[in-house]
Amino acid sequence: QVHLVESGGGLVHPGGSLTLSCAASGSIFRIIAMGWYRQAPGKQREMVATVNAGGGTNYGDSVTGRFTISRINAQNMVSLQTNSLKPEDTAVYYCNARVYSTSTNWDDYWGQGTQVTVSS
Repeated sequence: QVHLVESGGGLVHPGGSLTLSCAASGSIFRIIAMGWYRQAPGKQREMVATVNAGGGTNYGDSVTGRFTISRINAQNMVSLQTNSLKPEDTAVYYCNARVYSTSTNWDDYWGQGTQVTVSS
């Protein structure tokens, strides 16, 4: 079993910044990729940003240029620096990790989510 623990959400004014962090622990043979997804009320969960083991990144169109994802492989951690936040960024942000628990078996794991609210 793999556990993901998120931190760093909160209330911020428009134009402000937050840093979200996520740490993975448990039965980890190798992490393929980690990322952040978000879900606003009444909307489907969407990809915000992902980073693979080689450092390759992918961003959602709405956050490109404002958010930066970073991964610390040795610590099984990922962070998301969010800048120039907008009210439409308000959502619950979920950490995701695609993990090999053995050399052949992998699965997707999710954190419990952290609330980000952008409001004046």
